Amino acid sequence: MTAISPGETWTLRLVEKKKIDAREMWCWRRMLGVLWTEFRTDISILQEIGIKKRLLALVQSRILKFFGHVSRLESDSIERLVVQGKVEGTRGRGRSPMRWTDQIKSAVGGPLHKCTRLSASREKWRMLVGSLTSSPQRRLMMTTTTLPRV
Repeated sequence: MTAISPGETWTLRLVEKKKIDAREMWCWRRMLGVLWTEFRTDISILQEIGIKKRLLALVQSRILKFFGHVSRLESDSIERLVVQGKVEGTRGRGRSPMRWTDQIKSAVGGPLHKCTRLSASREKWRMLVGSLTSSPQRRLMMTTTTLPRV
């Protein structure tokens, strides 16, 4: 897909995740010719089309696969240094920015050194990425639901 070709290096905050979901659903609604006045839920549209994997799940799996690839590189590789390195000095005031590695840690549910150790085995990392991005609970979290009209 050309729409997400640089997606491996994106840092996805909640705002970007919502925008990706909204754009994906807008495209599906346009392709089906569903008007906004029909008040159809996103879940009903996804079931009609038969979508198995959402765009956000695809992006997240590519991010995790890229992390696994970079983590398996030699320790003196520039890519690994950029992804896993730390910057010396003090950070400016204000809220901490979300880093690319923060989304890896939150997806796997552990510290970065645990993620790096897990990614050392390619087969285990692929199974972990597959389970994280295709489990029904994760799919529900990545599905935009609408509240019923009152």
